[in-house]
Amino acid sequence: MDIFPVLTTERLILRQFREDDIEEVYRGLSHQEVIKYYGVQYDSLSATQEQMDWFKQIEEDEKGIWWAVCNRHDHTFLGAIGFNDWSKDNRKVETGYWLLPENWGKGIITEAGHAACRFAFDSMSVHRIEAVVETENLGSRKVMKSLGFEYEGTMRDCEIKNGRWISLEMYAKLNSR
Repeated sequence: MDIFPVLTTERLILRQFREDDIEEVYRGLSHQEVIKYYGVQYDSLSATQEQMDWFKQIEEDEKGIWWAVCNRHDHTFLGAIGFNDWSKDNRKVETGYWLLPENWGKGIITEAGHAACRFAFDSMSVHRIEAVVETENLGSRKVMKSLGFEYEGTMRDCEIKNGRWISLEMYAKLNSR
């Protein structure tokens, strides 16, 4: 993608990450409630640069795209949403997201998710969007339903996290056009 796609909804703007977002990314990805079900966490601002570099790298390598989710009116940083593990051959991608806790329960990820899914189907030419959700993550399970993803099954005791086995649920949304 030569020009980064900025997406807008009624309340949100989804834009490219900027270097000055690092403090908000760190605030999110070091917060115990945010990282409880998220795959990465950081214990310093300098360590968070790894995540910032990853956002750039997957875009450059055309392996995915992630947006900073911001309030459309005052541009306050709210969280992140995006796609990674983009398989062009199989026309599928995996989605992920996180929000700063003060933004939970407001429908923000659902609103951002609808815009992002439209982009994936229309501009990335994907046929399938996948999401892997820890079974205990009730909030994300609810988001999957509100975004129209279908539950496909549970991979029981498939990963070790914090010294214990966890199970993961697979969800997918197919392009119906």
